[in-house]
Amino acid sequence: MNQRRPAVVVLAAGRGQRFRGEGHKLEQVLNGESVLALTLRQTMASGLPMLVVTSTALAPLVRRHVASRDMLVLPDQDRLGRPAPLGMGHSIAAGVAATGDAPGWLILPADMPMVRSTTLAAVAQAIERDPIAYAQHRGRRGHPVGFNAELFSELTSLQGDEGARRLLARYPAQAVDVDDPGVLIDVDTVEDLQRLAVDPSTPRPSGEGVRTLG
Repeated sequence: MNQRRPAVVVLAAGRGQRFRGEGHKLEQVLNGESVLALTLRQTMASGLPMLVVTSTALAPLVRRHVASRDMLVLPDQDRLGRPAPLGMGHSIAAGVAATGDAPGWLILPADMPMVRSTTLAAVAQAIERDPIAYAQHRGRRGHPVGFNAELFSELTSLQGDEGARRLLARYPAQAVDVDDPGVLIDVDTVEDLQRLAVDPSTPRPSGEGVRTLG
């Protein structure tokens, strides 16, 4: 892994329970490619090192697009045979721990296929100066959210669905203004997918973005 550039931790382990269509939301086809493929295409184009954190159920889908060294498959059970922890916080912690030699991390949910590679690069550059940075479009906070290396221990201690909102209360966060509506666009529902098919540049009106900070 390139140790001089932040790593993009792509979160692809969620169950996507709000999506009521057939199959997982990351498998859905948009512009001839899956939602996951589009997200990964932009991530790879950024030139940043990448790790996709996924589940055993979604691992076959991820393997179609990335090498094994670029993915982390979370186990279904712990060493005692109990169900393993789930949630965004757990995925973030696992991904950051697995890329601990990186100088920082960008957290990007895999269901955000419209985020541009240039946006990823801009947030990566911002965390060279600030502990936390996030993409912002027309005054609305979005993804990715970046953290520099000084927050390693706090990121790796996240659990369950705990996001990183508490870190914003403790450390300065820099908004990175980008002309990229994709930072506000995710695919949570069938309606989201249909909206993207019609107009890929229009965010959900009620979306707040920055789920990582929830």
